[in-house]
Amino acid sequence: MTRPAGGTRAYAVYVLALLTLINFFNYADRNVVFAVFEPLKRDLQLSDLQLGWIGSAYIIVLSLAALPLGVLGDLRTRRGVIAWGVGLWSLFTSLGGAVRGFWELFVCRAMVGVGEAGYGPASQALIAEYFKEKRRALAIGIYSVGMALGGVLGIWLGGLLAEAYGWRLAFLWLGIPGFVLALLASRLREPAQRAPTPIVTTLRHFTTTGLRRALRYAAPLIGLSALGAVVSGILALIHSLPTEMDVAIFGMFVGVGVAWTVARLVPVALRRTADAQEVAATALEEFVAAATTVLRVPTLIWVFVGGALVTFAVNGLIAWAASFMQRVHGFSVSDVGREFGVWGLLGGSLGALAGGRLADWWFGRWNGARVAVSGAGFLLGTPVCVALILSNNLRLFAPLVFGIYFFYTWYNGPLAAVIFDVVPAAVRSSVMGAFLLFSHLAGDAIAPPLIGYLSDRLQMVWHLSADEALRRAMLLLPTAGLAGGLVLLVALRTVSRDMARQRAA
Repeated sequence: MTRPAGGTRAYAVYVLALLTLINFFNYADRNVVFAVFEPLKRDLQLSDLQLGWIGSAYIIVLSLAALPLGVLGDLRTRRGVIAWGVGLWSLFTSLGGAVRGFWELFVCRAMVGVGEAGYGPASQALIAEYFKEKRRALAIGIYSVGMALGGVLGIWLGGLLAEAYGWRLAFLWLGIPGFVLALLASRLREPAQRAPTPIVTTLRHFTTTGLRRALRYAAPLIGLSALGAVVSGILALIHSLPTEMDVAIFGMFVGVGVAWTVARLVPVALRRTADAQEVAATALEEFVAAATTVLRVPTLIWVFVGGALVTFAVNGLIAWAASFMQRVHGFSVSDVGREFGVWGLLGGSLGALAGGRLADWWFGRWNGARVAVSGAGFLLGTPVCVALILSNNLRLFAPLVFGIYFFYTWYNGPLAAVIFDVVPAAVRSSVMGAFLLFSHLAGDAIAPPLIGYLSDRLQMVWHLSADEALRRAMLLLPTAGLAGGLVLLVALRTVSRDMARQRAA
């Protein structure tokens, strides 16, 4: 473990412990909404598709905000970005208890995503500075225990509070602890942070150069998205066309825009040879820099694509697990906490620690260890997840929940460590922000509404019951997890070469 300026080994442990605790409330606050899906559906009269969008609201905004806030973490103080993010998401978690309709709740959950976007990249980059390369996966694995604990306990505690006091007070009370944690985070020391670029200089450079350059590269995406909105809006006026058709057409235009924009960035990536330390000083041009860094490093391409697929599987399962157990097995909210919470908590905690520890131990013998552990967890977890969804034997329920969360959390520490292993220290927050942008927007932001849409359609078209429709729709999740694990393993062909290039630089 490194010795930060003005700090000790004990202080590094304190930093890790505080960030892990914050990560616990990060995931508790984001997942509390899943515990109250059924009361929300009843009280606000929502469809499964609308429930899915409520579940994805924070993910969509988190994805879009992760990169710019990751840039701020590289350019300014990471502790400031962390403290600001924690305070913001806590405020809007509590405000979720005062909503009266779908759009009000959607906005509150979206603002939770803004706060969490600032916290994630900066906190992991700060951990990477306090812990050496050989201990980094274990440190991030410990940090990820907060994710496993918060993800499960957020559903458990949220459900218990909702059952006892109503879902509105569940939102209110789970948001309050974050204000204290934001104050503690504002006092953290940073071991290797350079003097921050003045914000006035940053904004001036962005408005004179960065904005113009960003708009030039993003022109296909912006133009085609606008055109898609116009076309889908016109078609929406034709009553004979279903709403899903409008959304599909808009999505097609956006998809073409994304592909075109990426194609424009590839030549830039191939031409760009500037040192990343210099790149990090160019303020919000880091949007382009982070993207071209990813395109120059083959390992990151596989990590990004595989990461999107596995986050689709993991977060789709988290989003719909409570509703699945209530509809299919007739569990009450407190039953969900007892049967799902305890075993999911135990499996997720042990899985995050085991994955990080195994990856670090194996990494001393093989550079591909962290990639292998990340992918293997999903290969091993796929049949367990399928069995949980299809089985009606409640005696198998607890071991299957434990097994899924054990294997599906192996990747948390190792995959983040792989990213840090192959990119320069100066742009770690930015590239991690880019990873969050892509994996969330292309992965778990899609999962809750897509599963909800499939469930609604299976009920309407095939006339299945609500429980059977949800069961069949959720089979898409282990399929995506298996595909993601296989894609991650492709990075075994490139990771050693990319690590050697980074070490040489």
